[in-house]
Amino acid sequence: MNFDKSKALQKKSHALIPGGAHTYAKGDDQYPELSPGFLERGSGCHVWDLDGNEFIEYGMGLRSVTLGHAYEPVVEAAYKQMKLGVNFNRPSSIEVQCAEKLLGIIDGAEMVKFAKNGSDVTTAAVKLARAYTGRDMVAVCEDHPFFSVDDWFIGTTEMSAGIPRAFSDLTVKFHYNDLESVRELFAKYPNRIACLFMEVERLDPPQDDFLNKLKDLCHANGALLIFDEIVTGFRWHLGGAQKYHDVVPDLSTFGKAMGNGFSIAALVGRREIMELGGLRHDKEKVFLLSTTYGAETHALAAAIATMKVYESEPVIEHLYRQGERLARGVAQSVQEHHLEGYFGTIGKPCSLFFYTRDLDHQPSQPMRTVFMQEIIKRGIVAPSFIVSYSHTDEDIDKTVDAVNEALYIYRKALDEGYEKYLVGAPVKPAVRKFN
Repeated sequence: MNFDKSKALQKKSHALIPGGAHTYAKGDDQYPELSPGFLERGSGCHVWDLDGNEFIEYGMGLRSVTLGHAYEPVVEAAYKQMKLGVNFNRPSSIEVQCAEKLLGIIDGAEMVKFAKNGSDVTTAAVKLARAYTGRDMVAVCEDHPFFSVDDWFIGTTEMSAGIPRAFSDLTVKFHYNDLESVRELFAKYPNRIACLFMEVERLDPPQDDFLNKLKDLCHANGALLIFDEIVTGFRWHLGGAQKYHDVVPDLSTFGKAMGNGFSIAALVGRREIMELGGLRHDKEKVFLLSTTYGAETHALAAAIATMKVYESEPVIEHLYRQGERLARGVAQSVQEHHLEGYFGTIGKPCSLFFYTRDLDHQPSQPMRTVFMQEIIKRGIVAPSFIVSYSHTDEDIDKTVDAVNEALYIYRKALDEGYEKYLVGAPVKPAVRKFN
């Protein structure tokens, strides 16, 4: 494939934009040298880059485009609303319509505040928990990689430059499926932890009723349980992974697939907690969420249209079915090339990842880069194997064929050294201390 136009524009983008992109996960260091630098348009699960190359895409806008690119009912709803105006000096009635629609889907959600990004609502949830409990510490799940760009979380990662230590010291960590690690935190910091913050599920499912036991443990110690459903919402189940696992948290956050790529996120939860950011109480008021663009009408229209599609069509079922079809095909190729333990898929079918390991069975970024390079050559862009409602059987089968050919090269690179097959530098973790 020819990437000349992308390569030329990349030089300009890095001169104008720190990192060359506005999202770290989309940066040049996340993709092989031989890859599309800029995607110009999309339809369903197919995208075209600046040089005119066509690809089947996985990941789909960092999991935000779950129905498909340029999905007509959603685009049409947003377009019609934009023609009426997108932002006014008073609320629009569509804010109430969207709130009613979302709260009718999520069990235990009695009130909602909308925003534009996941980090907006996860940080608002933490602030609300601190105000409600009168405590200052936050416990986050160490096994889950990302919750917010704000100081309370990023200060605990490798990219903590610019964040005062005093902020990050207020965040402590526990392990998934490990109640004892939570008990230890409550014992070590009595009456100080405001909330436990976590995804409902990522790669490993909850065991031994972990989630409900965790909720009981939180409440016994005066803390709130907050679920981050930015990724799992509108993917595990229409009602979120919390509905899938039959547990209702105190607060939860949604985003990504909720608007099929339009910028919208939501904080939902119990009325007595959420109302602290409102007008109908006599307690100290919380500056919860007050954003100029949080209730842009076209994004709310897109969200309503997206939720209607989920309610009337088998979106979730399709995600599971196509994920299973893809995982089966990949597993057959792994077996054919004797790559058991070196390459494979993990996670739920509706949200598949792939792992890449070296000869010592250790996670390998160079081998990840070789694999991504080889599937890109064959018309597949896949930082993960996240399927959408637009991925057809034909798309999946073509992907399986590309994976099979790429794993042939992967096997050779494993045996002979990746340097012989990789063009350019290996990809790097998005969150790291140094370049």
